[in-house]
Amino acid sequence: MSDITTETDDFDAEVPIDSEGPVAYTSETNPTPEQRAETGRVAVINPAGATGRRKEAVARVRIVPGSGQWKINGKDLDVYFPNKVHQQHVNEPFVVAGLEGSYDVIARINGGGITGQAGALQLGVARCLNEADREANRDGLKKAGLLSRDARIKERKKAGLKKARKAPQYSKR
Repeated sequence: MSDITTETDDFDAEVPIDSEGPVAYTSETNPTPEQRAETGRVAVINPAGATGRRKEAVARVRIVPGSGQWKINGKDLDVYFPNKVHQQHVNEPFVVAGLEGSYDVIARINGGGITGQAGALQLGVARCLNEADREANRDGLKKAGLLSRDARIKERKKAGLKKARKAPQYSKR
């Protein structure tokens, strides 16, 4: 890079500005594992296991240090969840913690539909990351709301109604 100098009060005119030098600003994004190593706080890479639930779906999740491979009921992530929205949804805990590609995920999911299963897997992965290293991961996951179970479930059917709230058609005579 060329020797570029500035003549302001903030900078020393003799020191060239370098693209590899320290950055004077901070970003709102979570640090990557390389950035954590530079700051002195390295995320602990431990295996962990947890259970996630959403609606009728239950996901039993294990994470082990690896290269970011997903195995859900023996299938890859893009085969089990072909919808990109669901893929991003289940990968969100890794993005928030800044640990994308550092764990392999093995999950067994049963019950519910596709969206419920994606929500259950997301909660399971978030709980695994929390269990693996509470000091580094818990604050970010908690702030993003990834450690809270969505307690909304299907309302039960009532007597005299067709569904939980749907009444039969009213007839005047």
